[in-house]
Amino acid sequence: MSTNKNAQLRYQILDRCFSNFYEHYGIEDLLNAVNEQLFDLYGTRVSLRQIKEDIRFMRDRMSFNAPIETYPLEGKKCYYRYSDKHYSIYNNELSVSDLTKLQSTIDMLSRFRGSAANVWLEEVISNLEYRFGLKSNAEHLVSFEQNEKLKGLEHLANIIDATVNHQTLHIHYLTFEKRELVMTLHPYYIKQYNGRWFLYGLNDEMDRLSNLALDRIQSFELSEKSFKKNEQYDFSTYFDDVVGATVPREEVKKETIGLRFTEKRFPYVLSKPIHKSQQVVDESGCVIEIQVRPTRELDQQLFSFIPDVEVLYPEWYRQHIQEKIEENLKKYLSGKNGCTDDAYLCTR
Repeated sequence: MSTNKNAQLRYQILDRCFSNFYEHYGIEDLLNAVNEQLFDLYGTRVSLRQIKEDIRFMRDRMSFNAPIETYPLEGKKCYYRYSDKHYSIYNNELSVSDLTKLQSTIDMLSRFRGSAANVWLEEVISNLEYRFGLKSNAEHLVSFEQNEKLKGLEHLANIIDATVNHQTLHIHYLTFEKRELVMTLHPYYIKQYNGRWFLYGLNDEMDRLSNLALDRIQSFELSEKSFKKNEQYDFSTYFDDVVGATVPREEVKKETIGLRFTEKRFPYVLSKPIHKSQQVVDESGCVIEIQVRPTRELDQQLFSFIPDVEVLYPEWYRQHIQEKIEENLKKYLSGKNGCTDDAYLCTR
């Protein structure tokens, strides 16, 4: 029987591998999966013999009686997997506190029920309710920003499935300039920003990472091409230097941008930072700095503060924002369709 101090962690890792019906874990793969986490946490590794003993222990009737089966792979190799898709050694190991937290999570997730975009979420919630005997609260006590009329939401559930299951996509896409593109994409990451959803993945035709807005995806289907795993991009840090969902492809360098706010808006900016790099430079003068790569989404964020914000530096970015403001001001000074303000208002 395996009883050393890392045993429970090993069982947890192996349990996840045996429950994954999208990967084939041979004995060496199981060893690598366990040792990767053991080394990260404790700086230790185990032997192949230990993994085999763990499997025997998990199969034993007196321990977990886990339905671990072997299935043939190429040649003489085999992979390990639970014969029951719904089995886990942790099926019934939630404490009262865990169940309470899970109940709260289901309540929050249930707020998104009812739209075409959430077929995937509906299945997740229903499985949680069935598996743990919990039901969502009929009261809506928490609200999240969502736009159920946003075009492209009908694709969200299936795109999430393809991304999680490492399935390549064949996509018909309409760009902002109305150009039609057909591409093969290996989906890596999905992000929501400012009420819109974006899909990031390796574009075979361009051989680089593409960022697709879901509302511009015309249609898509699963491709027969083998999925190329993400071995280049760390999405936990990928957006660190930008505001928004777009990371510039060009060599746009990170800038220190100084911003002065009015006294009435300054407390709001302090309570809700524009970017995680935000620092106060002059509290009495209501000046902050952010360290980012300037993008169109940063422009949009700053315009949302007008007239309560002034770009102080760098000079080129101050000039850039000034030109945008002057360009917009011309529309108000010239009236609409050549009319004066009063004449236009009379036609309303």
